Amino acid sequence: MVLTVSALHGLTQGTDAHAWRIIISHVIETNSKPLAAGNAPSEVAKRDREIAELDLFLSSSGWDLWQAFGASVERTSDRLVRWWAESFSAKAMLVLDGLSLRELPWLLQGAKERGFTLHEVSAHASELPGETDQFARALGFASRSKLQNNGGGLAHKLQPAQTETVDLPWKDCEALVGNTPNQIFWHHWPDVKLHDGSGAGRGLEPLTKDVAEQLSGDDFWAFVERLATGRRLVITSDHGYAATGYFPDADGEVGQFLKQTFSSGRSKPGMGDTGPFVPPVALQINSPRGAYLLALGRRKWRSPGGYPTLTHGGLSLLEVLSPFVELTK
Repeated sequence: MVLTVSALHGLTQGTDAHAWRIIISHVIETNSKPLAAGNAPSEVAKRDREIAELDLFLSSSGWDLWQAFGASVERTSDRLVRWWAESFSAKAMLVLDGLSLRELPWLLQGAKERGFTLHEVSAHASELPGETDQFARALGFASRSKLQNNGGGLAHKLQPAQTETVDLPWKDCEALVGNTPNQIFWHHWPDVKLHDGSGAGRGLEPLTKDVAEQLSGDDFWAFVERLATGRRLVITSDHGYAATGYFPDADGEVGQFLKQTFSSGRSKPGMGDTGPFVPPVALQINSPRGAYLLALGRRKWRSPGGYPTLTHGGLSLLEVLSPFVELTK
């Protein structure tokens, strides 16, 4: 399916929810086709450019759809709470921090090759802004760190469950999966790689190579099998990430406004000035956790400490959509 900008423009004549269903279906379809390690960097970059056309539409003439995003697309946190309430005798949730839909093929291929049964493959909305602790709080945890060493407590929405959060090799993670029926495991990868100083500014290619190595490796899948043994398992994420780039007015008025407003980030809490620009370069979004000003699209601007080409917290498709993959062994 080729979703042209003109076709998308036609969709805006219908309901916002219908338009978002079509957009998300297209993003999933584009990003779920099989990948091979040899061609992954070029193929992922190609897919990113295709999704960039949709991002351009959503930031240049369809920005009203972003205002309807929260009401039109179910949040990952709400989907997980619904799923957790279903009548499975044992269940597990694996949150891969910062995992985007770009990484979906490795999960689908690996599951098929290793004899897992896929029950659902979908995408849902991150919190706005798409930040780690926003997602943790939406699930009833004070922060991601509170999950460590079964410290999730009794106040969260996914009861009962043993919790863990680490940044350890997959082989070491396997030993941390307990024997209690319900497990919540939040791993810091790939976000930790995305924010790694060695990767900042280098773009998509090194991250794609690391993803291919990690998600096709035996250690990762042995860990997944340990989580899935006797349990229904969902693999998901708190948010994705944007592959940002310079734009024509990056060093002009627009770039200065974005730099002054967001510094090196992509969001700012509270009510804020969206600027005098048409189309807008920032949008005011009211989320369940309060009002935020968010950068719109994939624009990148100069800031004092440099600025990574991979980031999250603003409004673009692959940073606000999270995979939801349900499987059993």
